Parts: sequence; structure tokens; C-alpha cells
Amino acid sequence: MFAPAYLDHNATTPLDERVLAVMLPFLQERCGNPSSRHEYGRKTRDAIDRARQQVAAAVNAHPTEVVFTSGGSEANNLFLKGAAVCLKPGCIAIGASEHPSVRQPARQLQALGWECIELPIDAQGLLAQEATAGLIQRRRPSIVSVMLAHNETGVINDVLTLAKSVRAAGGYLHADGVQALGKMRLDFRELGVQGLSLSSHKVYGPLGAGALVLDKRVELQAQIEGGGQERGLRSGTENVAAIVGFGMACELLVSDLNAQIARMASLRERLEQGMSRLGATIFSHEVLRLPNTSFFAFTGIDGETLVGKLDRAGFAVASGSACSSANPEPSRTLLAMGVAPELARAAVRVSVGRNTQQAEIDGFLLALGQTMSDLKHLTAMAV
Repeated sequence: MFAPAYLDHNATTPLDERVLAVMLPFLQERCGNPSSRHEYGRKTRDAIDRARQQVAAAVNAHPTEVVFTSGGSEANNLFLKGAAVCLKPGCIAIGASEHPSVRQPARQLQALGWECIELPIDAQGLLAQEATAGLIQRRRPSIVSVMLAHNETGVINDVLTLAKSVRAAGGYLHADGVQALGKMRLDFRELGVQGLSLSSHKVYGPLGAGALVLDKRVELQAQIEGGGQERGLRSGTENVAAIVGFGMACELLVSDLNAQIARMASLRERLEQGMSRLGATIFSHEVLRLPNTSFFAFTGIDGETLVGKLDRAGFAVASGSACSSANPEPSRTLLAMGVAPELARAAVRVSVGRNTQQAEIDGFLLALGQTMSDLKHLTAMAV
């Protein structure tokens, strides 16, 4: 019997049944507003407090440092815009391959008198350390924001070293940790950052929940005003069910993180060995990457076309970031790495998850080989 295979976990993950189980009461009988003083309200407030502890434990933070948001994009906006309003306009620095939820707010701050500069990346997609350190020393940005782990290539930046440069320049460092959570060990204390963005739906939790882990010495202005929830940093009645689910997802990921990392890395190795035999170019393969992510291309084969063909064969993969999938242009990240536009336009991403099976990888490689053969045959006929 045909069963489609989901290989796009960096876009979103399936909801864990154990997460759903703890959410259901808050979608049905447990209806109290967390701000209410009666017993119904107190019980939902207790549930949020427990979830805050679970999220904090996953990244070695204190529960009071966790500010719940609607997801990673809001967390990124909250830090960048919230910090900028509380500072004298100066320089903000972002990585050349940042997510739109960092890049666009940084550009918007230019209207408030901020100067935005980009930190270069090298041919493997990592922040170019010497060039970045030099820029930070010369320009002394007040705010720096970079991805901890990249959503397309999977590369893991050396944020700890970057934090030392930013601290010496007197700035704040924010890390987008959305893709890193659940795929590598995270320690808010060790990273040396002032803000860390997280998202629930990347770790088998529900859509619509995320968090900004915030050093309490950093002053932010709320971007959503109203009732003063989340220490006055994010007003609005909390999405209790989603927050509770996020907390449980974090508790579950911590329980077997090392085993999951090893398992996903083994699947990726099998995948990339097979793709190499088919002639794929695998991006960023020379540096440390997330264990589940592979970004590759075949010369002369359009990425969107390949994704569509594989979808019809029963394999869900991506041509890049889900948040920018409507943009037909080549990956900004690959262009910044110096990849030729034609090859960048061919890029496809496979991201495995905790439930991915070896048989699915083998089936994908068979389908990929057949699809490549078909596309090359069509191309030859058209010439």
C-alpha cells in the first residue's frame, strides 16, 4: 500500500500524540482565563507556569527569562524592534543569510534612524569569522542578530565566539534558535546571548506558540500593548493550549535528545551517500551542520520542478525556507555563499525527523534516481 513520506521537518513537524493529550483539556473543559482570580483562572495560570519551566529547562534558562509569543517570527521581531526603541539609534548587524523575520525588521528600523549592515558568510554558509569580527570592532553595532543554525543549509554558527566580540563592542546579541531546538544541545547561559528565539512547531509541538528567552538586564518595549501579560512584554490573553503543548514538547525532546541526534545523523549520512552517487552537489557538507538537514542540487535541474515531481512520487521535500517559498528567486543564502544562480535555483532541501525510517530514505533515493532520469530524458528530447 502506498504511504507518502514526509521529509520536510524544518518547515514544521507533526504534532506528537503525547503533546496533543496534554493540550486537549485546555481546548475543552478547562476554559479559565489565566488572568482571572477564580479557581478556573488559577489552574490555567499554573499550567502556563509549568510550561514556562519546561521550556526554560530545555535551554538551561530561568523560567522568568521565558517570554511566550506566537512563534519564532514574533520572538525575532520582539527582540529587534523592542530593543531598538529603547536604545539611541545606531548600527544593527545581521547575518547575510538571515530569516525574513530578522532581515525585514532590521530594514524597517532604518526609518527610525538605524543603519543596517550585513555580516558576510563564507562559501560553506558560515559567518566569515575574521571579517565579522573586524566589522563588529569597527562599526560597534548596538544590536547583532544571527541564526544559530540555518534553516536551509543546516550550518551551525559559532555564536559563542561571536558573543565575545559583540560584548567587547558593547552590543546586544540575539540568536535565532528556531531550527536548533531539538536538534542540538542548547544552553542559554553558555551561548552568551541576550536573546534566543524558539518555536513550538519545529519540535513536535503545536503551531502558534514560541518564546523569546531574554536576559532580564535587557530593556525591551512591547510590540503588542494591552493587558500587560508576559511581564508587560507581550499583551493578549495567552494561547493556553498551545503554550502547554509547547512545554510538553520541550520536556519530551530533552528526554532523548542525544539518541535522536545520532539517529538523524545516521539517516542523513545514508541519504547523502546515495545522492552523491547520483551526482548531487551537497551544500555546506564540509562544516558542522544540524544532523537532520541536507541541502543539495543537481546541475541543470530546476529545484521547484524536482520538488513537484517528488511530491507526486510521494515524497514531501522543499526547495528552501517555507517562509519564503512563494519567492521563485534563487536562495539568498546560496547566492551569498557564492553559488552560481543557476545552481542555486536548483536547490532542494530534505530534513528528516524523529519518526523518519530508513526505508523512507531508501525509497526517496530510488524515486530521486528515477525522477532525475526522467527529467534528463525530457531535457534531451527538447534540445
